[in-house]
Amino acid sequence: MNLNSSRDDYKFLQIVDARAALGQKVNLIGVVVETGLPKKSRGTDVFCSIRIIDESYPSPGIAVNFFAETMDKLPEVLTVGDILQISQVVMKTHGPDIYALFNKKFSSFAIFDGKNDSNILPYQCSSKYHAREQDKKFILGLMKWLVDHKIDTDLTDLHSLKEIREGERFNLICKIVHVCEVEKNKWMLLVWDGMDTPPVTIKTKLEEEMENPLPLQPVAFTLQRDILCTLPPLGTVLWVAVDRCDEKLGFNFLKSNRWVKLINIRCELHAALWRAVLMPFTKVCYLSDEDDIVLQRMRQYDERRKSKLGWMPSSSFPWPSDITETDYPNVPFVSLMRALANPKVIGKFHCVVRVVAAFPWLAEHFRSPSGVYRIRLTLEDPTTRIHAYLYKEDAEKFFDGYPSVYTLTKKRNLLLGTSEGDDDSEMNDHFRNPPWIRCCLMSYHIDDNDVWGSRNFRIFATTLKA
Repeated sequence: MNLNSSRDDYKFLQIVDARAALGQKVNLIGVVVETGLPKKSRGTDVFCSIRIIDESYPSPGIAVNFFAETMDKLPEVLTVGDILQISQVVMKTHGPDIYALFNKKFSSFAIFDGKNDSNILPYQCSSKYHAREQDKKFILGLMKWLVDHKIDTDLTDLHSLKEIREGERFNLICKIVHVCEVEKNKWMLLVWDGMDTPPVTIKTKLEEEMENPLPLQPVAFTLQRDILCTLPPLGTVLWVAVDRCDEKLGFNFLKSNRWVKLINIRCELHAALWRAVLMPFTKVCYLSDEDDIVLQRMRQYDERRKSKLGWMPSSSFPWPSDITETDYPNVPFVSLMRALANPKVIGKFHCVVRVVAAFPWLAEHFRSPSGVYRIRLTLEDPTTRIHAYLYKEDAEKFFDGYPSVYTLTKKRNLLLGTSEGDDDSEMNDHFRNPPWIRCCLMSYHIDDNDVWGSRNFRIFATTLKA
């Protein structure tokens, strides 16, 4: 970075004037309000787009399109409100849109912390950037303007996770809690906003549980326990996939523990589990932990976490179904994620869950030839899914002894949210909406040499009253 540049033609234009300078090289300085995901261009370069504003053009601002040979040469904006300085960019049009084109051969950029006026140094700059003492007054001027000007990040058209719908595109303010490569060149984000996704109708048939069981998460990928324990214990962690493999490049710019606004992502269902997809035109706004919307979300989450009823799924309010009762009704509820991340292998938990699958599915097979109950149930709440077993005396208590196959079938239908018909083939074609129930869970291990790897859950101290 050359502090002694003597160039005389270095003059900033306001955005409103630059828009009239089509085909010319200009120098601009503005406040970042939006960034696009980096991706491959049609050639060999990588590409990203950043939208900036200034006092002359506070809305909608102007897009700056960057091309570079490698990802590390693209600008990486840390948060909305940071200041982008660019020189020798060419003003272009595409249809009705006017934009600035950054040319890797002769353009330069620098990015500054928009809230730090005590140290005017860029936290990232290109190799051709030349710092000048006189530039500081423009940066300080933008900082002063920002004090009284609230950045319009279009917070009116937002959804929370509790409002998502299948097939819809939506904008989401969320925290990136983890970034992972689930397969080679296939990346996913785990995002969270403290809210619960709505429960969905189960459309798979019970008889498919043997050959094609309901998955515990939207992808065939298992998070390591040390990562699992960092996930929030309340609210849904949504898996977000990339629509095209070449957009995996963008994941280098999406950091864990950052609040972002994801603009135009698509929601979908997979095996009765919510997930989302980053589209080719998805935009990103990085938010500060001090932004009003972030502080509001965290206050709502803290209030929920401190409330005893807040640990119930929000869709189970005002109270879960009364078809079950437990021996410990006064023990506070916890989420399945809290149970999974419990620091001890052995533990007991009081939960509100839905039973979304059973194996075996036929009531006549619930007991072994010797008469011992052995059933594997798939439980879910908004935080995760787990397998839990009904075995021996715990199952005897759950089913109130050894009722007939007919009675067991009716109990199973009620538990799994199927029709009341006793014809298995007919009933099995209906969609299922399992009720929220209370149950007690116990975690245990079956191998002393691999306690975490052999950890299981079983239902105990719970009775199905129907």
